[in-house]
Amino acid sequence: MRPQDPNIGRDILGGQFQILQKIGSGGMGSVYKAAQPAMNRMVAVKILHPKLANRKDLVSRFRREARAMSHLTHPNTVKVLLYGELEDGSLYIVMEYLEGKNLNQIVRKEGPMGLDRAIPVLIQVCGALQEAHSQGIVHRDLKPENIFLSTNGGLRDFPKVLDFGLAKVTERELRPGSVMLTQEGMVFGTPEFMSPEQAQGKPLDARSDIYSLAVILYEMLTGKLPFDARTPMEFIQHHVTKPPLALETRVPGKTFPQGLGAVIAKALEKRPEDRYTTAADFADALKPYAPGGGKGFSGLFPASSMEVLEKASRSHAELAHVPEQKPESQRQPPPAPAPTPASSRQGGGASAPAAMDGAPSNRKPNGANPMTSTGNPLSSPRPMPSPHAVRPPTKSGTNEGPSSLRIAPPVSRPAPAPAPVVVKGSPSTLTLVGVAVGFLIVGVLLAVIVLKLLR
Repeated sequence: MRPQDPNIGRDILGGQFQILQKIGSGGMGSVYKAAQPAMNRMVAVKILHPKLANRKDLVSRFRREARAMSHLTHPNTVKVLLYGELEDGSLYIVMEYLEGKNLNQIVRKEGPMGLDRAIPVLIQVCGALQEAHSQGIVHRDLKPENIFLSTNGGLRDFPKVLDFGLAKVTERELRPGSVMLTQEGMVFGTPEFMSPEQAQGKPLDARSDIYSLAVILYEMLTGKLPFDARTPMEFIQHHVTKPPLALETRVPGKTFPQGLGAVIAKALEKRPEDRYTTAADFADALKPYAPGGGKGFSGLFPASSMEVLEKASRSHAELAHVPEQKPESQRQPPPAPAPTPASSRQGGGASAPAAMDGAPSNRKPNGANPMTSTGNPLSSPRPMPSPHAVRPPTKSGTNEGPSSLRIAPPVSRPAPAPAPVVVKGSPSTLTLVGVAVGFLIVGVLLAVIVLKLLR
């Protein structure tokens, strides 16, 4: 019998949060459901194992995930409310608590999705990725387990993107043909959903996420992956060398609207330059196949102009900030109150959960606890599906890989000085003055004529 988790029933951060139960675990730590009495809501708390506190690589990866997610404000990205360090040295992230199931659980239980359900979900996920990509963040581990369909607030199929633990701004340059490995020898990413360049250890950009998202959509619509492979290495080889099976022929007897297969095939091109350039471009290509032509999704994307995206990125870097709390012993006493009230920043968002890096996704048929996802792939590979079957349920491993790069903190830039205001004379006033002068001149001339007549 396993010993009781010491965190369950624990009050943290001076009683701000009361940990109720574990909802996921992995090699780096665990995710818990917790109550926040002051706000009368539930939250998800991800806690790094104390024994890993001296692992600088894992600590850096954990902090990077918190920082990356704290600067993302899109409604389809899971919200980070707080992050920092506990008294025992454990790092934590407090996130919104989500109710619902991830895409893997839904497709396995209910079968392939219809277009009217799958396309709107993917378009919204594209909106979340567009914001992340505009800030230089590439997810690198998109898969059905990391897309959670929340039912919070009575909404149906409201997607949330989870698990930015593998997110990086850039990749290390490796020799051609090599695979990026962690110190433990694990491959970053999930074989079934890796882009060709990721499988080869090449530098990644937003187009790698677009490839992974296209594989997810393919599976949502057919219940199968675009390649017939049995092992992780076979999937990697197929991503690099084999063309994907055509959407229209993957499921005998199942038909799709004309052109949809070409849209997905473009996103699955081997060369990044042959794919859609941005997530917004991919979403635009999918909108004709959504109910109503996708007219209701325009508000989920900033303008397509890169200048606007860069401006949004700077704005997020300067304004969006989630505070990192230090342990009680390291906190400075509060300063004396100022004469004028100071505004306080609170991490917004409704209650909800987020996934643990390396936490196994609960793939029970009833979806008892669907709020976690696997963050680590080849370290916890899925059992390979047969060439003609849907992916079977899996058990994820608990190994975690360190991160090798850091996301640079946002650089604050001073706001530009306001341009001087130039006040010009009103044209209507000048006109009135001219008319008045004209009347005076006419009056003087008439007076002279009258005087001459009188003489």
